[in-house]
Amino acid sequence: MKDEEANRFSARAARYARVGANVGGVAARIAGGRLLGAKDRGAGNAAALTRALGGLKGPIMKVAQLMATIPEALPADYAAELQKLQSEAPPMGAAFVSRRMRAELGADWRERFREFDLAPAAAASLGQVHRAASLKGERLACKLQYPDMQSAVEADLAQLELLFAIHRRMEPAIDTREIMKEIGARIREELDYRLEARHAAAYALMLGKVPEVRVPRVFPELSTSRLLTLDWLEGTRLLAHVKDDLETRNRLAVAMFKAWWLPFSSFGIIHGDPHLGNYTVFEEKGRKGPSRPAGINLLDYGCIRIFPPSFVQGVVDLYRGLMEADEARIVHAYETWGFRGLRRDLIEVLNIWARFIYGPLTEDRVRSIADGVKPGEYGRREAYKLHMALKKKGPITVPREFVFMDRAAIGLGAVFLHLAAELNFHRLFEAAIEDFSVGKVASAQARVLKSSGFNLGAH
Repeated sequence: MKDEEANRFSARAARYARVGANVGGVAARIAGGRLLGAKDRGAGNAAALTRALGGLKGPIMKVAQLMATIPEALPADYAAELQKLQSEAPPMGAAFVSRRMRAELGADWRERFREFDLAPAAAASLGQVHRAASLKGERLACKLQYPDMQSAVEADLAQLELLFAIHRRMEPAIDTREIMKEIGARIREELDYRLEARHAAAYALMLGKVPEVRVPRVFPELSTSRLLTLDWLEGTRLLAHVKDDLETRNRLAVAMFKAWWLPFSSFGIIHGDPHLGNYTVFEEKGRKGPSRPAGINLLDYGCIRIFPPSFVQGVVDLYRGLMEADEARIVHAYETWGFRGLRRDLIEVLNIWARFIYGPLTEDRVRSIADGVKPGEYGRREAYKLHMALKKKGPITVPREFVFMDRAAIGLGAVFLHLAAELNFHRLFEAAIEDFSVGKVASAQARVLKSSGFNLGAH
């Protein structure tokens, strides 16, 4: 065991050195104008960035992919390349898993499970998931964090901050400092599995009356800050249903809409990572026939954003302002979100993006989320227009509260495109905000957070 631990320490040290060398080399090229320079910033240079990062697994990949999905945090060609990267770290072996479980639950950890599969069922950037069974026979999913993730996350964030600091000097249209602060805060939160357990408990309360969405139970007696044990929810991959009939695809899309918008509009809380791997589809037996896809399992609660109720008011105000062509209300919404120093020309630039995001919500008709657009291209053309306009009129600082709201909207839209759903998004949204008021959101949010074990003074 000591040899294995020593080897892992050596591997981590080598990895940190490699992060520094690779990212430092990229940064040098950026500073020299050869990578992000104005004359030659095509797919070849974007691929060079991908190669520089491609050998590094774990949190650096998660951060890079986050940056890639936030509109115009990076040039479009770089974002497209970074999205190809895989974030999984090398899996922990059986002996090391046993050692990690002993560290989390004690020497008698095996006696606390009826079954525990030492081989991982799934791997991710910060940990891996194991199948298990409780002493009562309940099927469990045990997410076990890789060792020394806090140090790895801090090292990776520091190196990527260097990269994007130079990028800001080369491409000053959007100031990414607040974006990096927000990403750093959310990634650090993902290291705390007790916090994720509270998030899952909050979602169980918020979506308890939504039958199309299932949230796993938390088993606190089998959880720690680096081990999270939840119900194992059986389901099939969302992408396995893209060829289903339109009724089924629409049913799943409505479930996705409710899973995302209802917690936000009623409680000011969003799931900030609508990645396809975070959902599976559950089936229910039909009245007159075989089982059929009925809804979604919401699996991961690491990237959750809790907003002040005033931010939700800004979302509703912008929607109403665009619907009614009320410029004063639109400006008020941007200011509520934290945009400062807005001029009329900058407002018009921001409206390019706002009209794209809100377009499906403002049209009272059945439609796709974006006609003729592929899932991986959702928002890219509009982001390019935004970037070109801001280069002439910017720079602009994106408020950090806006980052994951924007990212999640793009991710959710891509899911709708994968499903080729055809819905009246306007009526779905109107139903979600029908009883909205800031006071109701504040009261509901406080109630859910308190019931889920949050320290309200920290939020």
